[in-house]
Amino acid sequence: MTSSNNPKKHWFALKVFYNKVFAIEEVLLKKNIECYIPCETVKVLKQDGTKKNVRKPVINSLLFFHSETYIAKEIQNIFIDKVILYTRQIDFKKVPLVIPEKEMNIFMLVTSSGEKGMEYFDTDNPKFYQGDRVKVIDGAFKGAEGYICRIKKNHRLIIAIHGVCAVAISYIPQSFLKKMP
Repeated sequence: MTSSNNPKKHWFALKVFYNKVFAIEEVLLKKNIECYIPCETVKVLKQDGTKKNVRKPVINSLLFFHSETYIAKEIQNIFIDKVILYTRQIDFKKVPLVIPEKEMNIFMLVTSSGEKGMEYFDTDNPKFYQGDRVKVIDGAFKGAEGYICRIKKNHRLIIAIHGVCAVAISYIPQSFLKKMP
């Protein structure tokens, strides 16, 4: 799951318009830019009656890519009116939002697991950070870190990329969790 060890490369996120997330991914891959789209595989019925497996984004219009900061800015300019690069404000100036490597690796571990019953949120929600910070010490999500939060009367583990999105894992046994300081 980890990316190349180039210290100048970081993870960035794009909001993609017009359901073109796979088209943008294809262009970036041709430029040798590593991409990640949180997807699930679903069966679709073709016109001839056969079923086909297709990738379906679990968070609409969201694409992550791994590059240097100047390339992230270029991507925003190349795909003007097609994407928005997630940014943050520093000294009254918008700069690309750098997603920490550890946070991205945990997010990829969880979203690529294929587990059922996960809930996805396309924006950061402050209520997700009210619970205890925990680390998963066993099971399919071993190594994941997040917050315990109540959603629809159930305790859920929230894995978030601050400022971009979050995923709620359906159920993890209490014995698999270790409270973090």
